[in-house]
Amino acid sequence: MKKGKYILIIFLILGILALAAFLSYVLTSFGRPSVHVPSKAYLDIDLSGEIVEIAQDDIFTLLLSGRKPLALHDLRLNIRKAKSDARIQAMVLRLNVLICDWAKTDEIRRLILDFRTSGKKVYAYIEEAPDFDKEYYLATACDTIVLHPMGWLGINGLGGYVPFFGKALEKIGVKAEFEHVEEYKTAINTFTESRFTPSHREMMESLYSDVFETYVSTVSEARGKTAEEMRALINRAFYQGPRAMEAGLVDAVLFEDELRDNLKDGDQELSRIRFDDYAKARPAAAGLRSGRKVALIYAVGPILTGESMSQIMGGTTTARWIRQAREDKSLAAIVVRVDSPGGSSTGSDVIRRELALAARDKPVVVSMSDMAGSGGYWISLPAHKIMAHPQTWTGSIGVLAGKFSFGGLYEKIGVTGEKLTYGEKADIFTTFREFTPEERDVLKSEILWTYEQFLDRVAEARNMSRDEVDAVGRGRVWTGRQAVEAGLVDALGGLTEAVDQAKILAGIAPDEAVRLVVWPKKRSFWDAFLGRRDPASEALLPRHIRQALPVLKLMERTRSWAIMPGWAAAS
Repeated sequence: MKKGKYILIIFLILGILALAAFLSYVLTSFGRPSVHVPSKAYLDIDLSGEIVEIAQDDIFTLLLSGRKPLALHDLRLNIRKAKSDARIQAMVLRLNVLICDWAKTDEIRRLILDFRTSGKKVYAYIEEAPDFDKEYYLATACDTIVLHPMGWLGINGLGGYVPFFGKALEKIGVKAEFEHVEEYKTAINTFTESRFTPSHREMMESLYSDVFETYVSTVSEARGKTAEEMRALINRAFYQGPRAMEAGLVDAVLFEDELRDNLKDGDQELSRIRFDDYAKARPAAAGLRSGRKVALIYAVGPILTGESMSQIMGGTTTARWIRQAREDKSLAAIVVRVDSPGGSSTGSDVIRRELALAARDKPVVVSMSDMAGSGGYWISLPAHKIMAHPQTWTGSIGVLAGKFSFGGLYEKIGVTGEKLTYGEKADIFTTFREFTPEERDVLKSEILWTYEQFLDRVAEARNMSRDEVDAVGRGRVWTGRQAVEAGLVDALGGLTEAVDQAKILAGIAPDEAVRLVVWPKKRSFWDAFLGRRDPASEALLPRHIRQALPVLKLMERTRSWAIMPGWAAAS
């Protein structure tokens, strides 16, 4: 009787959770009534926290945190809608720390500049920002930057410390055993070294100095200063309240209510409409949902073979989306937004092959986000045009493979193992022992073969010789601006520019509106609730652990990787 009672209680709890998840999902996704937009309003956007390319229907995270990460896709739709909406007179961006890299920040900056071409004003409001360079780069796209009277503004430059765990792992009896092609393929150096190798330092200094130069030149031009003046301001680092205004870094020092008092159309105050509410509003202008159709496919996350799962790009899943877009005769072109450090070389080639087939039938344009390196670059190769942000990290044409050996640690804590193998190399990837010299030679020869395949694919796609590819390859990461100079990328620009390029290739007039058909598709409630891609257990983990899960899954499931050192720097 007691057993049946407990089972009943468990089912009751599960039922309540399912009902709560269902109601939350419906209220936030489908069953939302259209919101009334006042005739004179301003759009209020909270720009803070994690920024992702496209929001997934992770109902457990929504229940636990009450908020989805802000998606660039949603920002683009809302800001584009507001630009043409006569009811929206202005926009206010409440800026706080953004959890993303520079390319996503640049994408938002481009959206703001495009919105301003309508003649409507954009205000950046900052309360307190002690380490704010990336966010300040975004703020300088606005007409007016406003700081709280007691607010700190920190623009202290880029950089920090890069951690190396080689000595620490050695002390606890763990050894990272990896072969790589070639000297710039440093994704695993954080576990094998105690300091920069010469090639690693050369590459990292090149990347960060280039991003810094773009930052300084862009911000100095926006604020009417010389590059030397801006560098001097950055070297001073911190400005509080009126001092930031005296330095010409902000335009006004106001309390929030004072900012609202200044948002007027003549004598009439503008009504506030929040971003989430405006997302439910129907477009006021015609054309946003009409026109010819273009596929927009989001290729996001480390790459594995098989189906996609939480934070992982599955080769099978992504290839299926591309095939569906290729076979859909109503789609005039395909745009692929890549945000990936790479992963499985096999999974990458599955996607590359399907994109190559698509490129035979219709125009294909790749738009690179924060990262499109190694496997992320591999999948981009068949595109007719590859576009990147100046701050995108791409290239990293190289391969690595290996394992972690825990033999010393096992001995320290008393873990023992008995060998039982059928086949001389059956235990080659065991954690109980290190590679033999012969095994390392075999591993090196295999990844060299993979590297040769990488060189061949890049040479064919980019109309370069293998020697030319090798010269800019060898595992080296480049910024988007550097990649254009190296011939790995065609042009600089964001997603809007990539869509415009796809229109040109498809013979669509520049002023003709297009309708974007997006993959991944919105999932049903039960797919979101039961699907393995959004397990509740992951939602309960701290953010930094959840961010590491894709890499851990990648290491667990594949042996040959085309992955770039995206984790290399920590402030």
